Amino acid sequence: MGTENQAAGGKRVNWIAPGKWVPALSKSLGKHKFFRWLVWGTIIGACSGLGAGIVFFLLEWAKFFALEYLAGYAMAKPAGEHLVPFAATTPLHLWLLVLLPAIGGLISGLLVYTWAPEAEGHGTDAFIDAFHNKHGFVRARVPFIKAIASIITLATGGSAGREGPIAQIGSGIGSWLGRTFKFNIREIRLMLLAGCAGGLGAIFRAPLGGALTSVEVLYREDLETEGVVLCIISSSVSYAIFTSIFGHQPIFATPPIEFSSARELLLYAVLGLVCVPFGYMYVKTFYGLRDRFFRKLPIRRALIPALGGLLVGLTALWQPQILSGGYGTIQKALMGQLPVALMFTLAFLKIAATSFTISSGGSGGVFGPSLFIGAMLGGAVGQLAHAWFPGIVSSPGAFALVGMAAFFAGVAKAPIGALLMVCEMTGGYHLIVPIMFTSVVAILLSQRWSLYEKQVLNKFHSPAHRSDRVINILQELSVKDAYRPDAAVTILPEDMTFGQLRRLITNTRESYFPVVDDRFRLIGILPLPEIRPVMFEESISDLLILGDLVSPPVSVAPDDSLSDALLKFLETGYGRIPIEDNETGVIGMLGLEDLLARYQLELQKLNSPET
Repeated sequence: MGTENQAAGGKRVNWIAPGKWVPALSKSLGKHKFFRWLVWGTIIGACSGLGAGIVFFLLEWAKFFALEYLAGYAMAKPAGEHLVPFAATTPLHLWLLVLLPAIGGLISGLLVYTWAPEAEGHGTDAFIDAFHNKHGFVRARVPFIKAIASIITLATGGSAGREGPIAQIGSGIGSWLGRTFKFNIREIRLMLLAGCAGGLGAIFRAPLGGALTSVEVLYREDLETEGVVLCIISSSVSYAIFTSIFGHQPIFATPPIEFSSARELLLYAVLGLVCVPFGYMYVKTFYGLRDRFFRKLPIRRALIPALGGLLVGLTALWQPQILSGGYGTIQKALMGQLPVALMFTLAFLKIAATSFTISSGGSGGVFGPSLFIGAMLGGAVGQLAHAWFPGIVSSPGAFALVGMAAFFAGVAKAPIGALLMVCEMTGGYHLIVPIMFTSVVAILLSQRWSLYEKQVLNKFHSPAHRSDRVINILQELSVKDAYRPDAAVTILPEDMTFGQLRRLITNTRESYFPVVDDRFRLIGILPLPEIRPVMFEESISDLLILGDLVSPPVSVAPDDSLSDALLKFLETGYGRIPIEDNETGVIGMLGLEDLLARYQLELQKLNSPET
């Protein structure tokens, strides 16, 4: 049963009410930050790795059953993924190949829109949105619904990738663990990232790429650096578990390729330029079909993915290679086994098929299709470059590998993650220089659009870091920057009687008084709002002295940051706090209004066009 508790930052989130052992365990692990993140990163990574393994196993067998056994279409496979040990002998049934994506769209659409509407689409945007806008909250049912819907979509030929579902599944696991063990909102967000990193690192056998992609894809021009360590721990553990079951071989095999001539960079720059218009077409087609066609259809939304699937099936009549993930076709492009015209055709058709599948509400990712499109573009450019400049380009397949990373980097604004993911998926580390160069060309010319609409520019544009902007400003200011040294301060001796206090307050508007001893040292605070109920009790006028009434001493030093002062205001609820010097004692009072006025002044300076 869910209960609602107060979390960090004054936010209210729904916690799952665990047994009494949960807060005790969480508290004991929270004593040491490094040890805590090591433990929780390992737990999240183990759960994400097992989840990725289950999804991969079910997906491969479901694809075999639907596409090969039922429809008779033998899909090409990459070198590192041969889970099903035998081939089907069913003759090809074109009519079933056309209908299967529609059937899969119908089932997944009904499943998603009935139980978890936030699981529609490619999943990565939902993960990004949960981080920025939902305090890291992902409903516990979402990972299960997303997994089932995505397996059905991909197994029946829907053109999508598996990273979106895995990102949402892994992030859902991290979010659930964070809420169950009562972490604060900031920590839940980091655990959300760790879950995503674990899923990506496992399913693509790319631990470092998965970790950095999860912290990079949130922003167009920034990284969530605070989550890097936790993500690396999670991704490493998930990768180790996944590969211990399915093997350590990279997903794709590559021929002997290398980068040896600086002249090749000119041709790689051409590849970067080619990626730009195709990236623009991909993004605009993807969201254009969603907003201007599918969402305007006067039919129930749960049925629209079936229409998208039917369009995919009709497209497959021309080129069935666009069905599902298409990793086997990518493998052929890397080996230089596809003609130029076919690769350009497949790039266009994959854009259309992916838009039909996911824009209609089908469940799947967009990273896999991006790799496919980039490989086709790179393979085509590489084949042409080899034909025209054989003395410079000796390995056309190298361009397919570089195209995979550059195209995704351009549309997703994630160059570091794309570079590492592709290198780990292919073992193509020797092509790091052309990958970096081509990705930069693609990104510089693709600044005005992104495949992930929930991305924000940087941390300053993220609601997740809204409080950081306040804290950062206040940390740079000290108490002496805000208080008014010329303001009068009423300091009371500890032996003043209650009756004397009553006569004093008739001549002052203050509500908080520092109380000092005979050496002028602060012994406590006298908050008038707390003693107001007994203010007019005549019987205690001469019996009580202020030393008996004061609250525990709270003070700030002149060199304390305003951030620390704000925390004390929030903890005590006082409107004014004494300023105490080590040598002279109480020297003044800092008012909350003084702190806020100084903060407002700094904001105006930051927003001023002259700064």
